[in-house]
Amino acid sequence: MTIQRAIGVTPPLLALLAACDSSNPPSERLERAAEELFAEVEPQPLMLEQAAGPWVPRNECNDLPRATDFLASLQAAVDTRDADALAALAAEDVLLDFGGGAGRVLLRERLAENDGALWDNLAGTLELGCAAEDETGMVLPWYFAQDIPVDPYMGAIVTAEHVPLYNAPGSDADVVSRLSWDAVERLPSEVAGEGTEFVRWTDPESGDLIEGYIATEELRSIIDFRLIANRRNDRWRITALIAGD
Repeated sequence: MTIQRAIGVTPPLLALLAACDSSNPPSERLERAAEELFAEVEPQPLMLEQAAGPWVPRNECNDLPRATDFLASLQAAVDTRDADALAALAAEDVLLDFGGGAGRVLLRERLAENDGALWDNLAGTLELGCAAEDETGMVLPWYFAQDIPVDPYMGAIVTAEHVPLYNAPGSDADVVSRLSWDAVERLPSEVAGEGTEFVRWTDPESGDLIEGYIATEELRSIIDFRLIANRRNDRWRITALIAGD
């Protein structure tokens, strides 16, 4: 599942900042640099491959005002791991956790931590679609903004097609069913093997509750990492990069 990549290479944001009038406040120069950054990226619609399943990624954001420009710049910043470019797309008060972590300075610090784990989270999130919230907000992944009928704290999305649900831990067990971009609820289990999760799934045809084991790598928590952006003064800005609740 991939997003169509933006065309062109984002210029280093530091060079853009250096070209701005130094008499302007830093925040204003950053905003101006971000506008120039948008202009350097040829807008491309966020395109997702077709796949099956109720919660398969989809894009609702291309028709939002100036959203294509923003998403193309966001994709370019993540592709090149350009921390300055990403910071320019973020609000000054961007929320980074529920413990009070916020701001562009902290964002840059976290982008450099843990061998680029935050960059990896961003790249994966961009592949999971975009939900529009009226004309002033967007949420990635798309499924996070949907009414999914499982406990969000225990729930997870199966992030592929035809993923086997086994009647016991291990790939040599019998296959109960195959799930495609569906929602499951994680359950406690004393016998789940390493790399598998014990889950409950609702069969959409019969309505039956079916329990089984599924590969952990194919699951993504409903409240996992997400990106929220809002229009402020007619500019899209990342307002939150968070996980959990």
